Amino acid sequence: MSEEQAKAEHRSRPQSMAFREFVASGWAPRDETPPERAAVADYAADRRAEVSASFPGERLVIPAGGLKVRSNDTDYVFRPHSAFAHLTGLGADREPDSVLVLEPQEDGGHEAVLYFRPLAGRDTEEFFGDSRYGEFWVGARPTLADLEAELGLTARHIDEFSDAVAKDAGAVALRVVRDADQQTTARVDEVRAQTQEHDDDKVAEDRDRDAELARHLSELRLVKDPHEIEQMREAVRATGEGFEGVIRDLPEAVKRGRGERWVEGVFGLYARHAGNGVGYDSICASGDHANTLHWIKNTGDVKDGDLLLLDAGVEVDSLYTADITRTLPVSGTFTDAQRKVYDAVYAAQEAGIAAVKPGNKFSDVHAAAIRVIAEHLHEWGLLPDGIDVETTLDKEKGQYHRRWMVHGTSHHLGIDVHDCALARQEQYMEAELKPGMILTVEPGLYFKADDELIPAELRGIGVRIEDDVLVTEDGHENLSGFMPRSSADVEAWIARVQRR
Repeated sequence: MSEEQAKAEHRSRPQSMAFREFVASGWAPRDETPPERAAVADYAADRRAEVSASFPGERLVIPAGGLKVRSNDTDYVFRPHSAFAHLTGLGADREPDSVLVLEPQEDGGHEAVLYFRPLAGRDTEEFFGDSRYGEFWVGARPTLADLEAELGLTARHIDEFSDAVAKDAGAVALRVVRDADQQTTARVDEVRAQTQEHDDDKVAEDRDRDAELARHLSELRLVKDPHEIEQMREAVRATGEGFEGVIRDLPEAVKRGRGERWVEGVFGLYARHAGNGVGYDSICASGDHANTLHWIKNTGDVKDGDLLLLDAGVEVDSLYTADITRTLPVSGTFTDAQRKVYDAVYAAQEAGIAAVKPGNKFSDVHAAAIRVIAEHLHEWGLLPDGIDVETTLDKEKGQYHRRWMVHGTSHHLGIDVHDCALARQEQYMEAELKPGMILTVEPGLYFKADDELIPAELRGIGVRIEDDVLVTEDGHENLSGFMPRSSADVEAWIARVQRR
């Protein structure tokens, strides 16, 4: 809450001691049974152990971040920073303003200490009067003992953090995930400034060290552990149910007008019911809107005869999200022109998925898919005169095919929809695929309605097919492969779901 909001003159709080005593009395005893140890706790401990080994003797500060004002005195739903969630196991809207500190130990290793705001007593003003943190307003928070039992780490009150981070200042190297929380980062920088010459070179060095930590935590998520893979399976399963909910309600989306919003709402209902919500703003693009790659306005009608490109994913409570795209004929069947484009994209996706296997590079997936796209565009006579497949695939002299497929074919997927985004080039695009990696395979073709270089019958058709693929020891597993993909199977899927 801002200082201005706190001073709002129209607010009033009873201040008498009699009222305070009245509010604090008459409550049933709390259930103080500690929660069971979370299934993720041991996995999170293993992740922290890897980080500890990579930064021996250093104090590492990983904030969750805080609440963000949406308008005046209302906040956005809280989501912890991804690195914090990964290293603690806390997801959903758990523990705003908390900070994980990996505190170096004299005998080696680190103690994991979680600083957060625990449950306040009923005799405090916070209990009834604090609209941001008070139990009356936002519900009961865990106690220190609760989080220690649940997560298997040390828990302390957030009020102790400021002094703790400054302990042995100058003698202990300090790093912070800078983008997670402005106030925490400012406190770390303040401690640094008090213990060293505060010149520009030292500030730049500190920021480079912070960036190295953030990059390491991002690359740590490239290979998923068994718990993460199971969370991804759950996210994909729930997303499949959401897609079927949309298919079932397509006639309603057509009938009501502004059908893209209807589709968005239907999928959001399933996402919110099954998990934390959507993992990203859903793309519900009908007709020519499908040719705007990140169409999230979702203001258009859904019409019979259109294709609906639905790119959406459920984020489960642990914050792992699916990212799946299906392009659906609203009337239930593809036209000849729509099928022609769809089948080309499907062939490209098949080639891309086949390239997902240990030993191949991440970039091989795009190379396999985009070659098929280029071959179809050449076969259809859409590439400029004299430009063959090999020429357009030349990164220096070609790339003409990118007029109709501008984006890459894959990205890593997990606790973020574009996971591991801070990873170095050699650890991402040029890296070998390893068992446990999860990536999307999502080629597309986008023929805008005003594109005069293509035949009229193709204008306004946009198709993307996207699946979430796990690299296995001997190849791959398409986690979303239970959702029909070929044009014939998609038509049968729509007919089957709408008959129920």
